[in-house]
Amino acid sequence: MTRLKTHDESHLATRIGWLRAAVLGANDGIISTSSLIVGVAAATPDRAAMLVAGVAGLAAGAMSMAAGEYVSVSSQADTEKADLARETRELKEQPEFELNELADIYVARGVEKPVALEVAKQLMAKDALGAHAREELGITEITTAQPVLAAVTSAITFAAGAAAPLLLTIFAPLSVVVPVISGGTLFFLAILGALGAHAGGAGLLKGAVRVTFWGAVAMAATALIGKLVGHAV
Repeated sequence: MTRLKTHDESHLATRIGWLRAAVLGANDGIISTSSLIVGVAAATPDRAAMLVAGVAGLAAGAMSMAAGEYVSVSSQADTEKADLARETRELKEQPEFELNELADIYVARGVEKPVALEVAKQLMAKDALGAHAREELGITEITTAQPVLAAVTSAITFAAGAAAPLLLTIFAPLSVVVPVISGGTLFFLAILGALGAHAGGAGLLKGAVRVTFWGAVAMAATALIGKLVGHAV
């Protein structure tokens, strides 16, 4: 008897839980810190002032990212729990209606009604809530909100991203610190965009360009503001 060949599958969607937070954290760390340093440099070319601003931005940004991610993802988790609680109640109070509702979902996808009804019966006999969470609410193990993971990932990647322009600020000659930070930041952003796109299965060039473009816009805006404020003061 011929044995069926099997293969291991590794889907990129399993990375959603941490990839979004990681890319957002690192991107924000690089852009916000470099923009802050460039803005200070445009106002006053003092390395100590730039470093103080950069370190403060790193610490405040990492904590802010962690808190923001935790709160926002916790809100998502609360919504998911509320939906699941309501679905649990409806399954208990209206099992026949929920059975037909699940069957109708499969019918809408092209399954014949008798087959859809039989599939719905079998799925609900095994795990009614899981079937409705997946098919009706779109809640799966992959997409389930994970507040702690999102918060920790964002804080760590923000700090890592912010460290890059800080190192440039320490070692770059003061006379060319702004162009060095600006060029280095765009390079780091391009690398980050490419890595994020690769991890998500997207095109490397597209990911690099979109991240670099908006980073350049942010730095240009803060440099302009720093220059205007510096002259005004």
